[in-house]
Amino acid sequence: MKPNDILQQHEVKKTLSRIALIKALQTSEQPLSENEIRDRMLDQYDRITFYRNVQTLSESGILHRIVIDNTHVKYALNCCEKEHHHAIDHVHFYCKECGKTVCLDEVPVQQYPLPDGFKLDECDVVIKGYCKDCPGNHNA
Repeated sequence: MKPNDILQQHEVKKTLSRIALIKALQTSEQPLSENEIRDRMLDQYDRITFYRNVQTLSESGILHRIVIDNTHVKYALNCCEKEHHHAIDHVHFYCKECGKTVCLDEVPVQQYPLPDGFKLDECDVVIKGYCKDCPGNHNA
């Protein structure tokens, strides 16, 4: 799906920086950090505009943030050119060696019963370990 179509489908105003941001995420097989997105956006990148666009695109359901820890945040599209949609609540995997982050749509987030009066709005799960390609995975 083209960035223009994604923006139109979600009723979000089309801007050059939003199109560049979506294209940057579409060209990656894994979620990207702000620096990785900046490198792909080139002259379309502006830090303030980036954060405003991330907020808008997140609120509209086009992308989601993956908070790895206090210093690492990655971004991923909720839809891509293959026209699939990520589950709203899904698990992410972060490789401690190479930094690769993967959306694990097929791994559901377990539903834990909440006390009376509490309501689940969102749930973020990040599993940290070593991916199949890294030597840290083979030291067991």
